[in-house]
Formats: sequence, C-alpha cells, structure tokens
Amino acid sequence: MYSSLNRYSKNDLYNGEFKIYCFDDLGIENNLKYYGNECNVMAEILLTRYDLFIHHKLLTHFTTNLSAGEIESMYGNRVRSRMREMFNLIAFEKNCRDKRS
Repeated sequence: MYSSLNRYSKNDLYNGEFKIYCFDDLGIENNLKYYGNECNVMAEILLTRYDLFIHHKLLTHFTTNLSAGEIESMYGNRVRSRMREMFNLIAFEKNCRDKRS
C-alpha cells in the first residue's frame, strides 16, 4: 500500500519534478487489507494528489463510468468534495456512441 502511495505522490528523486498521472477507469480497483484493516488505496492517492494540486498546481486526470453519487459512496464525501476543486467534468449522454471505438 505505501509503495503505491509513494509512487503517485512523491517527486521524482532524480530530477525533483512531480509527475502528472491519468488514472483510467476509476472505481474498478479493489480495497486492500493492511494488517487486518481495509484500506481504499485509490482514495488515499486522490487525497494526496489533492494536496499536490493545492501546493504545486500538479494536475491529475482520471476516467470513470461512476456517477457523482457512486464516487461519494465508494471514496467518501471528503474525496468527492476535493474532486470538485481538482477536476473539470466532461460528461457524455448515456445514449451516446461509445468513445472507445
């Protein structure tokens, strides 16, 4: 768990720069058990990325099929409220053509 958090939240040791990431299909990951406690690693990564956004204007992108309510249910109100500030929403109608093809 901590290696994942460090990978996406720490600056590159060689050039001192932070990296921009795009997380694809947010919501399909599994929660992990860490010493018997369930942990939502992606929620922790998003909270850390929020801090980087506030302090360093570092961008993070993601794609998801989840609604705002589903995001809140999966990651909590704290993450959802920070996402409002971090991201621009680009939404497609439910009946529109699949953008992957």
